[in-house]
Amino acid sequence: MTDRATYDRAETLAEIAPSESVTAPLLAGAEGRFATPPLHEPPVSYLEPAESPAFVLSNAKRGVGLGSKRNTVAPSGDHETVVLVTGRRTLCLVGQESTDRVIEIPHESIADAEYKTGFRAHRVALSTPQNIYHCWVSRKTDEDLLASVTAFIGDRQGETPESVGEEDTVMYRGLPMRQQSENENAPSSGETQTVMYRGLPVDDSE
Repeated sequence: MTDRATYDRAETLAEIAPSESVTAPLLAGAEGRFATPPLHEPPVSYLEPAESPAFVLSNAKRGVGLGSKRNTVAPSGDHETVVLVTGRRTLCLVGQESTDRVIEIPHESIADAEYKTGFRAHRVALSTPQNIYHCWVSRKTDEDLLASVTAFIGDRQGETPESVGEEDTVMYRGLPMRQQSENENAPSSGETQTVMYRGLPVDDSE
């Protein structure tokens, strides 16, 4: 169930958004198929305190293609994919079995933004110097909205785009966790590696 503070923030962001695609129920996670929320955490919880979405896109089945349209991170069960386009980045949120997969694409890293329409689904394709992200969108989405989204991102892309890191964000209770690099403090043979959250060990026994 969405708490009042979360819904209030979602409502405020929807009121100031330039596009009608941004709605309070969708941002608050109350707009999903059947009785299942689209994500484990409300989409608004993945935004920074001063960040607001200009556009919101969604799809129920297809998720996000990484590098290829067919190499897809897809939602599990009745969960969905929500794409938040803010003034500085595109956030692709994919509801999976036990958590949300978060794929962040900063506008300054984008070399090209375009959209494609299709009979079964549309997609927004965001190209960086080393990868391309296919954000699948419901076929009910109006083409004018897709054009506005790609123009908005194109106006904010960097002159010399930098590649995006390959690792997605791992979330714990709605907040990003710091992951150690492969060689950073690597445990010796026989030792176990502890996952840390805000400087404290996370209990994985739950």
